Amino acid sequence: MEPRTARRRWLVDTTPLRESPAFRRLWVGQSLAGIGTQLTVVTVGLQAYDLTSSTFAVGLVGVFALVPLVALGLYGGALVDAHDRRRVALLASLALWAVAIALAAQAWLGSGSIELLYALVALQSAAFAVNNPARSAIVPGLVPAAQLPAANALSGTANALALTAGPLLAGFLVDGGGFRVAYTVDAVTFVAALAGVWRLPPVPPHRPDGARRAGLRSVLEGVRFLGTRPNVRATFLVDLCAMVLAMPRVLYPAIGAVDLGGGARTVGLLGAGFAAGSVLAGLLSGPLGQVRRQGAVVVGCVAVYGAAVAAFGAVLVAAPDGAGWRLAACTGLLAVCGAADAVSSIFRGTILQVATPDALRGRLQGVFIVVVAGGPRLGDVVLGGTAELTGEGVAALAGGLACVVAVLLLARAQRGFTRYDALHPQP
Repeated sequence: MEPRTARRRWLVDTTPLRESPAFRRLWVGQSLAGIGTQLTVVTVGLQAYDLTSSTFAVGLVGVFALVPLVALGLYGGALVDAHDRRRVALLASLALWAVAIALAAQAWLGSGSIELLYALVALQSAAFAVNNPARSAIVPGLVPAAQLPAANALSGTANALALTAGPLLAGFLVDGGGFRVAYTVDAVTFVAALAGVWRLPPVPPHRPDGARRAGLRSVLEGVRFLGTRPNVRATFLVDLCAMVLAMPRVLYPAIGAVDLGGGARTVGLLGAGFAAGSVLAGLLSGPLGQVRRQGAVVVGCVAVYGAAVAAFGAVLVAAPDGAGWRLAACTGLLAVCGAADAVSSIFRGTILQVATPDALRGRLQGVFIVVVAGGPRLGDVVLGGTAELTGEGVAALAGGLACVVAVLLLARAQRGFTRYDALHPQP
């Protein structure tokens, strides 16, 4: 095998971008908007802390994002399946753009209202709960089935890069121009996402007999399915162990302001460190296709994730304030967290796709969105509240250890998950 050919097997396949102009427009728009979205996530946390000087108040951002996400996320798939998906995505994108403009406006006007910030976060989360499944459902209509893995890999790479660039950009923009500049950049970049959806052809759903009955009853059938399929259920539970007990992002504003110093730029570096680990894991993910014991790898990755978060907290607790190496150590440990989370996500998604009957995959996608997007928000509340009582370092240390203990107890209780064999999948 030629060296160049061998290297290409490790690189992302760009065929969908070359052969499908519609997918290319959607991907470019979403990639640019993704950077702006991650910029806003960090900026909202910084502004909440600036207004209140309270990590718990930053954690409450997660509550106001979680409630509409859960309320609408479970209906999002049914809504997408009942209407033209381009139209649903366009309306949801317009709603997200309006919120981005409102966030910029409140910063330029100097409202100083934490309540208004919470309300805008809630509206943004509600629109996201519809927009995300709509965009995901559009992609299979734009590229051939054989190119779907490559299209999904491209989307995943763009998301990981947004998680890297967004926090870094937020740190520099907030530090240099304030919250109003950061929010304005998000509002401007989101125009690309609107343009990408606007130029799509109509994407009507394929509605076989019975599909119009999709709704709460249909979603509940998917939830009940989880109760009878331990391995599928475990993919959600292990993710909750990590995201609810040990998601450290809510701690970044206070760490940047008090523990490590550096303010917004430190916050951006910490967030980018986590994302950089995810990007690296994705770029080097080629050999993961040969892994058979996928459940065991998921458990191991979540345990590594929790241990890295605990070590992150230990650095903050034990190292003296003047130790210049602490920022580098903390950023490196967060990169380990990001890499472990990325590998876990790859196998959790694979198990969910393979071990779930095709007739139920759409409904479980609604549950997936709630867990994946809602878990970190709930984690913001848990670690934010703990930090208010104990300090940021102790909160991270305790949360990371709790994650390790919880995932090992879960693995012991559901031994079939650690024995899951990709060649002989069992739900």
